[in-house]
This record gives sequence, C-alpha cells and structure tokens, in this order.
Amino acid sequence: MSGALEDIRLEARELVERAEAEGITIRLLGGLAVALHCNSASRPGLAREYVDIDFAGYGRQARAIKRLLEARGYRPNEMFNAIRGGRRLMYFDLKNRRRVDVFLDKFSMCHTIDLRPRLPLGRLTLPLADLLLTKLQVFQTSQKDVLDIAAILLDHDVALEEGHEVVNGPYIAELCSRDWGLYRTSRGTAERCMALLPQIPLRQGEGELIARRLGLLLELIESRPKGLRWRLRAKLGERIRWYNLPEEPE
Repeated sequence: MSGALEDIRLEARELVERAEAEGITIRLLGGLAVALHCNSASRPGLAREYVDIDFAGYGRQARAIKRLLEARGYRPNEMFNAIRGGRRLMYFDLKNRRRVDVFLDKFSMCHTIDLRPRLPLGRLTLPLADLLLTKLQVFQTSQKDVLDIAAILLDHDVALEEGHEVVNGPYIAELCSRDWGLYRTSRGTAERCMALLPQIPLRQGEGELIARRLGLLLELIESRPKGLRWRLRAKLGERIRWYNLPEEPE
C-alpha cells in the first residue's frame, strides 16, 4: 500500500502546487489530507487505504479548476458536474481508478460548512480544525473516520486560537453554537470515537490523550453561548431529522 499511497500523495501535492502557480486556490481535505498532515496516520493501526483525492476551492474559480484537472488528464463526470457544478465537481483518473472531488465554497455532506474564510489559512490542506470537523459532521461514522479523528488528535493539541499545528477549538465550538444539527452530530461522533478508542491498537497512554483532547473540545462546544435559533431547534430535538445522508454517484 505504501507505494500507492506515495503516488497519490505526490499527485495531490502536484495538483495544489500547479493550481497555486496558476493563481488558483485549492486545499486538500478528507482522509488524504489527514495522512499528509499527521505522521501517525501512516503507522500500523491507524493507516488506511486512500483511493480518492478531495479538494475545497472557490466557486468563482470553478472554470479554472476544471481546466487544471482536464489538463492533467482527469475525465469529468459530465452529468454530475452539469447538475451540481455550482457546488461540487467530480473527475476521474481512469488509469489509476481514482476520483477527484472538489467542494466549491462550502463542504456539504451530512452538514454544510462554509469554507471560504478558511481556504487562505492553509497551504496544502485545510486547517486542522476543518479536517477534524469534516469528520465529526459524519452521522454514520465509519472506521476510517474514527481512525482519521484519532490520528489528528494524537498528533495535535486542541488550542484556544488558530495555529498551523493545533486544532482551533473555539472555531469548531462557534460553528456548533450556531447550528444545533451540527452540534448534535459532532457531539455524537466524538462520543462514539471515545467509545471505540479501546479497539484501536494504540500505544500506552495514547487512547487517554486522544480522549482528553476530545473531552476538551466537547467542553469548549458546551460552554459556547447558544442563540435563540439554536435553543428553539434544540427543543424539537431528534423528532425532526437534523442531518443529510449524501447520495454518492457510482
């Protein structure tokens, strides 16, 4: 797997660097971004397979992003791009059986997160807080999501401000304080992750470290003041579905 991983890492880096040279802003997200940002994601027990490349970019640069990918030989999913091209683009590398997704302006899966203010803060990937939040917002948490969350919080502390090698806890707490649905899913995912930590082959003390950092993040989320809209939605609770289940095309 290591050779394939190095190949996909190299391709992802080259795409970001080529985009930057052409004045296009794209940033990696998803599992591959975690692998590039976290040394622990490459070790036994936390390593996993990476088959796709996910980016975030500006909607106003959609045409330039399309030209960039097509110049690299990626084939567009014509139907998908025609329907959703204002929000998301999908391309294929048929030779390597690889897919590239580009989220434009907003990351919309189980919940919607506006990434426009965050794109300038990263270089190769989105900031760590965004990488973590895109995992926490998954309602149907998978093993790979748990591994990615564990790798991020094993290698990086939860801080009270933005920083290159820390998770900005107040940023996540602020978004959760505006959106009860995002709060509910993120809290549930964090709790499931803590419950599953004993099943991950971690070294002595690492599970406690991850749990402590998750606990700090939850404390920040809970302590953030909530507005009237949040409180009204909280009263309805789970009687109304608070998340989306994204439909992925073949």
